[in-house]
Amino acid sequence: MKDKALDYYMNGGYSCSESVIKAAIDEGLCDKSLLAAATAFSGGMSSGCVCGAVAAAQIISGLHFGRDNQFENDNTAREKAAFIVEEFKKKHKVTCCRVLSKNLQGMNRKQNCSNYVADACDIIEQLLKVKV
Repeated sequence: MKDKALDYYMNGGYSCSESVIKAAIDEGLCDKSLLAAATAFSGGMSSGCVCGAVAAAQIISGLHFGRDNQFENDNTAREKAAFIVEEFKKKHKVTCCRVLSKNLQGMNRKQNCSNYVADACDIIEQLLKVKV
């Protein structure tokens, strides 16, 4: 999943959030209808807040562990959401797009943020491996 997401991000014209979702679609982890929703999460939701790659991982996690699915219990989705944030913060200290992207532009920003795309993919794959 990570390699596909990185290719979509670096070469395919997709944003950070879109590339994670697009790779997840390719892997059968979510429906293609989520790609359009992911667009709104890029660039820290266009405000510099939560990293779009982290937001995409949360979307995928919510799909698998949220309300109305077989893995739901009172706190499963929120526990998984906390796991994603904790794992990401272990490597990067924060989830804030503005801080992570360091006000870089163009290819410098893409190269910098490719690490976050890769890590978000690793985290969601780790999370889904223990699902069943």
